[in-house]
Amino acid sequence: MTTSLTDAIRPGDVLRAAQAGSVVLPVCDHYSGVEARMKKSLALQAEMAQEFGACVFDVTLDCEDGAPVGGESEHAALVTELALAAAPGMRVGVRVHPVDHAAFDADVATIAGRAGQKLSHIMVPKVESLADVVRAAAALDAAGARDLPLQVLIESPLAVHNAFDIASQPRVQSLSFGLMDFVSAHAGAIPAEGMAAAGQFTHPLVVRAKLDIASAAHAYGKVPSHCVVTEFNDIDAMRSAARRAAGEFGYTRMWSIHPNQIRPILDAFAPGERQIETATKVVAAAERANWAPVSFEGVLHDRASYRLYWQVLERAHATGRALPSEARAWFAAPKT
Repeated sequence: MTTSLTDAIRPGDVLRAAQAGSVVLPVCDHYSGVEARMKKSLALQAEMAQEFGACVFDVTLDCEDGAPVGGESEHAALVTELALAAAPGMRVGVRVHPVDHAAFDADVATIAGRAGQKLSHIMVPKVESLADVVRAAAALDAAGARDLPLQVLIESPLAVHNAFDIASQPRVQSLSFGLMDFVSAHAGAIPAEGMAAAGQFTHPLVVRAKLDIASAAHAYGKVPSHCVVTEFNDIDAMRSAARRAAGEFGYTRMWSIHPNQIRPILDAFAPGERQIETATKVVAAAERANWAPVSFEGVLHDRASYRLYWQVLERAHATGRALPSEARAWFAAPKT
């Protein structure tokens, strides 16, 4: 069976902007570094993929904080084996040591060298400048992982200042805000409350950093990933922080450090049923009009608003939300 021109052209083909939405990732990135927790995280990922019909969160196995001092090479070997053993179709990444750490090159050689084809990304912490990204990309290339994306952690005032340069590097896929290190990098000028679920949304220096990172990411079509909430047993605080990150600060992804944070993040970043219904109707009307402007419920729409509504549907799909049949067809495998 051959495809018609209409079948061949999908909304994502028409509506992909030069910057906005050029990278689409799961909205939750779950971190673990202890062997038992890493195994549980991978099992939960596969279990929830069955539940939602899609891999709805990344698992990032942690070498930076997970590896014991002096045991870096053994830990790198462990996370490599865990990544290789992950269920098919699951998104698994690894956070390696910073580029100036003695274990960095060995981390990359072991992990990317052996499991590069299985990994979704490598996370590089404490990136300060574009030069650090170039250094990391060169290490991946040397390990034979030329196509493996980089995600980076912005964790200092200098890194925030350089965020636009860092985001411009083509290999970079996502910028994450490292709240804890950012606060401690201010030598006590930001109180400990700035690390808390509420204080991180009110202290001016923290707020400015969050906005700068989100803006830099969006400027280059990369994914801004929001920082942790350390009060992992306070689900209300977690839910509130996730909603504010998504609704007020421009973040499209967020870190989880405990399994009970995953579902609140998915809920906060997922569109509601009414948003999904409206988005489907607008994109369907656009498709029928061959992407020319249309009037829908008394409002004029063109490709700028079509793009916004398509991004709503992409986020709904990425969070495993139920889609109308018309929208499901846009995400189905192409006909052959």
